[in-house]
Amino acid sequence: MELRQLHYFLAVVEEANFTRAAARLHLAQPGVSAQIRQLERELGQPLLDRSGRTVTTTAVGEAVLPFARAALGAVEGLRRTVDEFTGLVRGQVTIGLVSGAAADEFDVAAVLADFHDDHPQVEISLTEDTSERMLAALHRGELDLAVIGLAEEEPPQGVSLQVLVDMPLVAAMAPGDPLLTAPDGRARAALPVADLAGRPLISLPRGTGLRGVLERAGTRAGFRPHVAFEAAAPHLLARLAARGLGVAVLPELPAEAADALGLRTLPLTDPPLRGRVALAWPADGPAAPAAGALLARMRKAFPEVRPEVRPEVRPGVGAPPPYGRMGP
Repeated sequence: MELRQLHYFLAVVEEANFTRAAARLHLAQPGVSAQIRQLERELGQPLLDRSGRTVTTTAVGEAVLPFARAALGAVEGLRRTVDEFTGLVRGQVTIGLVSGAAADEFDVAAVLADFHDDHPQVEISLTEDTSERMLAALHRGELDLAVIGLAEEEPPQGVSLQVLVDMPLVAAMAPGDPLLTAPDGRARAALPVADLAGRPLISLPRGTGLRGVLERAGTRAGFRPHVAFEAAAPHLLARLAARGLGVAVLPELPAEAADALGLRTLPLTDPPLRGRVALAWPADGPAAPAAGALLARMRKAFPEVRPEVRPEVRPGVGAPPPYGRMGP
């Protein structure tokens, strides 16, 4: 019995077809068939039922399938362990990014390019998705690493985090919006979350960390946020708000950036809201050495940030000058 025969057997089972399996293995179909028949002769039992339109496992084939997978997995584990000890990193790493994370402050492309130069035998797969779906993919083992937005104060179960962005969220609106003026006629210094009730809001899509923060804050304030417009890029949200289409909930903008967009912003209070973006990975560590090596590289490239401790701004007290940068 040869390992390649088990590899061919698994490929045919997964493709349910000899021709597709051979194409996947980059081999000629007769050669794949011959090797599997040799395996069946050695075991003394047919493993595959070839009588239908698709190839299926026999009862014996179904019974031995887990052992074939385990044998190939053990060999791959042996190779990974030897590679780790010799310093040779190979394999595949799958990374998820929340939309908008690959911005100037997160030059992911540069980190991946440098990593590829050092480890050309590592195949890297990159995808964008919502934070909720990426967390689920991390738990299922479909992602090795992810850059996600955080909706909750407590870290999600089953993952470890390195917070990369932690900044206040603000309400951004066009000049002249009634929310800029308090009931007593004075200009507001801050905006209670409850005052967003009934207003058309502009936010990131459902499943993102910022949207989760907004929805949780609205529930606590006794209302369900009415999101009239949503987009994946914070800069687009800002432009929609500047056109008077609603109030955008955004990471805090520098004063010059808000002025350039034609926006007025107010800190959100009662409670103050924060937007956080973090690098996430399985709590027990990446499964493969290649993923571990890339995680170490990304943690070094994107250092952890600590939130700046600032007093809560309440209406009439006065707001400190804006700080920070536009983030996802």
